[in-house]
Amino acid sequence: MVARGDVAIPIKRPFDPATLTSTLRLERVDVVVHLAGVVSAVRREAFFAANVDATRVVAHATRDAGARLVLISSLAAAGPAPASSPRSEDDEPRPITAYGESKLQGEQVVRGLDGLRWTILRPGVVYGPADRAMLPLFRYAQRGVLPLVGDAGAAYTFIYIDDAVGAILAAVDCDRTGDVMFLGHPRPVTPRDLLSAIKRVTGSSARLIGVPRPLVRLAALFGDVAGRLSGRPATITSRRYAELYSPGFVCRVERLRDRLGVVAAVDVPEGLARTMAWYVANG
Repeated sequence: MVARGDVAIPIKRPFDPATLTSTLRLERVDVVVHLAGVVSAVRREAFFAANVDATRVVAHATRDAGARLVLISSLAAAGPAPASSPRSEDDEPRPITAYGESKLQGEQVVRGLDGLRWTILRPGVVYGPADRAMLPLFRYAQRGVLPLVGDAGAAYTFIYIDDAVGAILAAVDCDRTGDVMFLGHPRPVTPRDLLSAIKRVTGSSARLIGVPRPLVRLAALFGDVAGRLSGRPATITSRRYAELYSPGFVCRVERLRDRLGVVAAVDVPEGLARTMAWYVANG
C-alpha cells in the first residue's frame, strides 16, 4: 500500500537549486512523483535550471530516502514524429527546442544516478479543466474566427488530464523500475481536427482561417523580442514556431497499455467538451 501526499516547497524566482537542496528532506516515503518544471520561459537557462538542476536534487533526495522516483518528462524530450511514423520509446531522442532538450537532460540525470529506482513518463499534449493553454481557442471560436496555424500535415498526441493522472497513479503503484513510457490517446489529432472539435463543442459557426507561415514567423520573432523586454514569454515564440512547423509530435502508446494496463479513454471531442464545461462554470 502506497501512502500518498504532497510536498509544497516555496521556490524563489529566479530558481536556485540550492534552495531546493536545503529544503527538500524525504522521510518515510515510498514513491516520489516529480512533475514540477518550467514549460515556458524567456531565457534558455531557466529551462535547464528547473528541468535539469532541480530534477538532480529531487533524484538524489529520492535515492537517499530509499524511495522510487516517477519522473514526469515530456514527448518533447523525444522530439517530433509524424502520424505515419510515430515515435517509440526505443527511438533515439531528437528534441528540437530548449524545453525538449532540458527535459531529456533531466531524464538522463535520473537514468544515470546509481542506486535510484525510477520510471519515466513522457506525456504528449496534456489538456483539460483549469488548463489555460486551450482557453484562447475557445475565445476565438466565440468571436467567429479560428486561426489555423502550423504544418497542415502535422499531427499531435493528446491526453486528457484524467487519463494522465490515472497513468501516473498506475506507475506509482507498479513495482517495475527502469521503464520509459509515452502517455497519450491512441488517436493523433491534427490542428484542423482540434479546431473543428472546438467548433462543435461550442456550437460556434466560426470560420477556420489559415495563417500564412511568414506571418507566423514574424509573430514569433516579435514574441521573442517582447519576451526579452517584458521578462514574460509570449504566446508565439521561435520555440513554438519550431513545434508548429515540425512534422508533428506523435508517439506509440502500446507500452503504456502492456506494462501499466492503461489505455487513455477520453478522446479529444469528449475532453474538449469537459474542458469547456469547466471554463463556463468558472467564468
